[in-house]
Amino acid sequence: MAENRSGRGQRGPQAQAAKHPGSDRRVKFMATSALMTAVLCVLGPLSIPIGPVPISLTNLAIYLMLYILDWKRGTVAYLLYLAIGLIGLPVFSGFTGGAAKLAGPTGGYLIGFIPMTILIGLFVGKFSGRKIACVAVMEAATWIAYLFGTAWYSRMAGLTFSAALAVGVTPFIAEDLAKMILAAILGPVLRRRLAPFR
Repeated sequence: MAENRSGRGQRGPQAQAAKHPGSDRRVKFMATSALMTAVLCVLGPLSIPIGPVPISLTNLAIYLMLYILDWKRGTVAYLLYLAIGLIGLPVFSGFTGGAAKLAGPTGGYLIGFIPMTILIGLFVGKFSGRKIACVAVMEAATWIAYLFGTAWYSRMAGLTFSAALAVGVTPFIAEDLAKMILAAILGPVLRRRLAPFR
């Protein structure tokens, strides 16, 4: 009888897992999304103020995040990060937060990171080992954020598009490329190391 009870006890969790496979996936989806949101909240505020648009680690965190998560979880994580900043917590560059930051001159870059996140995540999820191709896709997708942010900054600051581009994009092209190369090197390593938790 003890053996039968033991056998039933061992089969119980397996049977439950077999009955609810989707539940485990949902828990992992929420847990990994929340974890990467926390990483964004830690790295996002770190910045170097060099002018109206600071050097930020937000995009580096996004690049690395998309190697670890698929594009859906990555997008959810970034949207959660935006929501946390929107309610006032100081998670944006320079330890700022609130609706004023999102609606201000540099808010367009934060919004532009949404399509950037989706496009990079779709590619990196399938071709994470192709470093040069991943850097090229990160560069192309980042230009979407650049252009959206520049159009927003131009309107809010009363500058021409070319003047806003010179202030908000040109000084950052080289260092953003360095972030992409770093992400292409470290990303596949993190992807392999964290595979059991993905």
